[in-house]
Amino acid sequence: MILSSVDLGLPPWEIVAFLTSGLALSSFALSGLYCTHQDISREYASILLGITNTVGAVPGIIGVALTGYLLDSTHSWSVSLFAPSIFFYITGTAVWLAFASSEPQDFSKSERES
Repeated sequence: MILSSVDLGLPPWEIVAFLTSGLALSSFALSGLYCTHQDISREYASILLGITNTVGAVPGIIGVALTGYLLDSTHSWSVSLFAPSIFFYITGTAVWLAFASSEPQDFSKSERES
């Protein structure tokens, strides 16, 4: 996405190839999405999925308005679309690397196991 947003004087088909490759590679982030909830707690996996889907939908709602506002303000696709996307991909990766774990959580243990 960074290569797509910077004006390097490349032909349009190369920019589309960079953008397509970046979006295709970002799908690797989804590889463990649904099974991680089962790893954390089999009993509460459906509730955990509901919470994470809700939290994940909020940026999609806010992002449309933010992109429109930035595009109207800057008249630049690089600033309005690519810069926030790059920022959130990098921030999400950093948070995931710092805090993510699929270890079973205490709330999933019954009183008999204690």
